[in-house]
Amino acid sequence: MTSDDVSRFQWEIPERFNLGEAVCDHWVSRDPDRIAIIEVDEDWTETHHSYAALGRRSGQLSDVLAMHGIGAHGRGRVADRVGVLLPQSFDTAVSHIAVMRMGAISLPLSTLFGPEALRHRLLDSGVSAVIVNQDSLELLAEITASLPELRLILCKDRPHELGNDICGTKLVDFDTACDAAFPNFPAADTSSEDPALIIYTSGTTGNPKGALHAHRVLLGHLPGVGVSHDLFPQPEDRMWTPADWAWIGGLLDVLMPSLYHGVPVVACRFRKFTAEAGFRLIRDLGIRNTFLPPTALKLMRLAPKAEAMNLSMRSVASGGEPLGSELIDWGSRVFGTTINEFYGQTECNMTISCCAALRDPIPGAMGHAAPGHRVAIVDPETGMVQPDGREGEIAVLAPDPVMFLEYWKNSEATERKFVTGPEGRWLLTGDRGRRRD
Repeated sequence: MTSDDVSRFQWEIPERFNLGEAVCDHWVSRDPDRIAIIEVDEDWTETHHSYAALGRRSGQLSDVLAMHGIGAHGRGRVADRVGVLLPQSFDTAVSHIAVMRMGAISLPLSTLFGPEALRHRLLDSGVSAVIVNQDSLELLAEITASLPELRLILCKDRPHELGNDICGTKLVDFDTACDAAFPNFPAADTSSEDPALIIYTSGTTGNPKGALHAHRVLLGHLPGVGVSHDLFPQPEDRMWTPADWAWIGGLLDVLMPSLYHGVPVVACRFRKFTAEAGFRLIRDLGIRNTFLPPTALKLMRLAPKAEAMNLSMRSVASGGEPLGSELIDWGSRVFGTTINEFYGQTECNMTISCCAALRDPIPGAMGHAAPGHRVAIVDPETGMVQPDGREGEIAVLAPDPVMFLEYWKNSEATERKFVTGPEGRWLLTGDRGRRRD
């Protein structure tokens, strides 16, 4: 992306589009040996995975799921939901790609969830299968009996002493099943409007709600990712985030856009993130681009000798809460680049961003609307756009490619999320703000 791309931006959303296919198959056919995922273990061992390996394994996993009757279905039936309960890893990327590529619906799940948080999401979404590792299998086993639609558990390194089922749900070893499967599973011919994944909100008001997103959500993210990472992608870019890929910030701000653009993604499974480990990873892996949530930035700021690291990163993006000028100044000294703040939410992400490559950030402001998005301050009761300087609710004009389809099985909450005014239908973020001239 260049500054000229920003100035003449127009959406190009094809009628037929598959997210899983888009982030993998293009590079498999064009540059199969290109590095897609760099996996870093706890002992700092690196494993480089190519797009060819990513394509082969995701095809095999699609075949495994299909053999167990899990898929897109059609003829009025909603596609099966498949939970992915894994930390950052090659297999996590494989799982999401495989599920969406075959036309099923992926459900990202955090390994930090307790039993009730996990049960709510699995029960509410009605998952047919869950992909898990040994560390999370015990937690899943606690609640399996209360999940009537769950038919299959695929476990990475399945403990053989557990047998072949848990409470009547089939338990299969992930690698053994994939090794024996067909690698060239065909991608589903999905519409860009077909459901691709459900990401649950944090649940700050009531139970977490499942934001159902279409395959086009990836394309909707690209402009915001491009400007927040100073005209991403550029030659030699390499991306990493400590944010869990179970959240929209890790999955759709980092992993999927990077794979789409052919930018290697570093996957690191820190059991507990520390500032020292984060700095070491950036330095030793040659990471040029990162999304650092404010909590990670504040932790890294406390690290001794941070400014002596002599890092020279190309882009650092952050979002979730205002950083303040002192933290941004510190970031410039430590990372060698200006931190770009951005704004979004699970239902409609990456709609506002700073871009230091185009304009110096204004202290206290979250930036401009990203290319392609119409963002305004509106009266939440009338949908009237407010004049500059007057406080109101931050809203995004529908339709928009990055906007969710609906809340899963919750039409009333979906309707409350929108207001119609003279200029059209606005998605209400629930956040207050003012617009500068």
